[in-house]
Amino acid sequence: MITDVPGVLVGHHERLGDGWATGTTVVLVPDGAVGAVDQRGGAPGTRETNLLEPENLVQRVNAVCLSGGSAYGLAAADGVMRWLGERNLGFPVGAQPHEVVPIVPAAVLFDLPRSDWGNRPDASFGYAACSAASAGPVVQGTVGAGAGAAVGSLKGGIGTASEVVSEFTVGALAAVNAAGEAVDLTTGRAYAADHGDFGVTWPSRPADLPSRRTDLNTTIGVVAVDAALSKAEARRLAVAAQDGLARAVRPAHTMFDGDTVFALATGARELPEASGPFGAAVRAGALDALCSAAARVFARAMVHGLLAATTAGGVPAYREVWPEAFG
Repeated sequence: MITDVPGVLVGHHERLGDGWATGTTVVLVPDGAVGAVDQRGGAPGTRETNLLEPENLVQRVNAVCLSGGSAYGLAAADGVMRWLGERNLGFPVGAQPHEVVPIVPAAVLFDLPRSDWGNRPDASFGYAACSAASAGPVVQGTVGAGAGAAVGSLKGGIGTASEVVSEFTVGALAAVNAAGEAVDLTTGRAYAADHGDFGVTWPSRPADLPSRRTDLNTTIGVVAVDAALSKAEARRLAVAAQDGLARAVRPAHTMFDGDTVFALATGARELPEASGPFGAAVRAGALDALCSAAARVFARAMVHGLLAATTAGGVPAYREVWPEAFG
């Protein structure tokens, strides 16, 4: 899970039922982390992404807020800022400990059709997600920002995965809400099935599914590592994670997706370097290994989000369409 990366916490808050199917997920880094972002697709909904450009002042972020609710859901980040500000966590702008501005980049996915109109995350969702955050196991499926998610014809959700590369840990969390399909509907096999052992027996029969109009979508997520990276290096990690997204859904990065992946580098471990003419190549090689892992763990996180989801908002879940996969 992404919380296998030391210093990374995750919290969810959602509302389901009575006209609600939406929520917010927060990835907290109380000690701060170097942040970066890669955004693709034609319909993004984001906040505070420009400050993550390598040339800009702020180097470290305090949290990433992922939310349903389309652009309305960006309000959830206000609650994350309030929670952090109450704990004096943020970019110092004065002499007193409380004089800080929390740095909270955010991205939203489109899930409005799954709730009654007007039911969408606000600042209280972000605050509640922070209050629920922990470094323990991450609940997956129809929770947090994945509560109203859909991926192609099926219910999407929150998924997470991690991998150890040398002495480094790379983790990912994805809110799976793509316009494309994550599954070959003629067989029931996930497109990224070869990226791990998911504890299922992939079926081999076509789906019996009602047609579902594809609406605006967007997969959003975070990839984290305990390496000390620059903002430019962290961005390479986010770029690689988008490759994992493209392995998991077909098509990816459409005009109806605003796929956005954030990267967090906590800085606990230094990348190897060497003196002499090949020193830079040593560091670049170590970074490349982390990027390769980022693609793999993000693809696995997306499959976990698909498999863990339960039906909500009128969208059928994988486990109900192919129950035999779970034994």
